[in-house]
Amino acid sequence: MQRIDLAETGRRDLNGRLHALPADTNETLWRVENPDGAHALAVGLNVPVTVEIAGHAGYYCAGMNSHATVIVEGNAGVGVAENMMSGKVHVKGDASQAAGATAQGGLLVIDGNASARCGISMKGIDIVVKGSIGPMSAFMAQSGALVVCGDAGDALGDSIYEARLYVRGKVGNLGADCIEKEMRDEHREQLRGLLAAAGADASVRAEDFRRYGSARQLYNFHVDNAAAY
Repeated sequence: MQRIDLAETGRRDLNGRLHALPADTNETLWRVENPDGAHALAVGLNVPVTVEIAGHAGYYCAGMNSHATVIVEGNAGVGVAENMMSGKVHVKGDASQAAGATAQGGLLVIDGNASARCGISMKGIDIVVKGSIGPMSAFMAQSGALVVCGDAGDALGDSIYEARLYVRGKVGNLGADCIEKEMRDEHREQLRGLLAAAGADASVRAEDFRRYGSARQLYNFHVDNAAAY
């Protein structure tokens, strides 16, 4: 295990060492101590390593991640896993706004709650939130899945495209062009797989969720819908 103490080593040095790793590195486990909420930790990774952050992380932790697994043993600030391409990011506490924003692949797991705009403009990422999410989540979500084991705030899925939203608890209200949809066997199968991958409690059953998605009324401009644009 490679140990980096941020009380002694700067963030730039940490990210520089991670970026310099070759694809076939045998230094596959890294532990970052004393993060103290530093911003931009473990960003832009492009090798299959595991990075454990022993505490809270600041803004944009694990942004642009590819292949790597990043584990935050605390809370994460704004934009965790933003624009992630692949790999896994696991936040063991709560996440601030815009978790998984614009991300195109991989899996983001949040053990606690996520604030507003979770999954905004998601483009293929799968997000599992074991708690609740704030308002305007999945705004303009294009593809991928957002699973919420708790409640969802107002304007869920506003202007959504083809992402799938699964919510176990209450929804404040739905955003423009977002509607409740039928939960078919294929959706339950996908949901079970995501819950298992996220390590959700066995008491959280796919049968307890509802599915939401696009009504497909805003794909093309129509004067009757002008007020909704």
